[in-house]
Amino acid sequence: MRYVIAVLALAGAVVSSLALQVHYSVATSPCSINDKWDCGIVNHSSYSLIAGVPVALIGVAGYLAILWLGLARQRVILLFASLGGLAFALYLAHIERDVLGMWCLYCVISLAIIAVIPLLSLAWVIAEANKRRSNRW
Repeated sequence: MRYVIAVLALAGAVVSSLALQVHYSVATSPCSINDKWDCGIVNHSSYSLIAGVPVALIGVAGYLAILWLGLARQRVILLFASLGGLAFALYLAHIERDVLGMWCLYCVISLAIIAVIPLLSLAWVIAEANKRRSNRW
């Protein structure tokens, strides 16, 4: 399970890096699809920074932390960290939908990834607990 989570976290870091690239780019966004999908508008908005730090950079750091926690078999901490990441991603999705009225393809892919990681983490925690319980008998 840890390798699946690690691969997903690595994919999340890559997607967040692509969003970070858009944040710093002045060129036309590669995912400017139509009037509802434009990563450039989202990643250049005032909501793309928290205390001067790009949200995409926070995403890269978060995914790398999740990667490390998964490989280090820190199941419970991983579960809570990924739930925190999911809550943050849902907040950002709210900003995209309700405030900006614009979606970022990279952000939606990241949301999908961070939605799966807590589910896998929870399954891993439960599986380990069941394994330990069965070893007692």
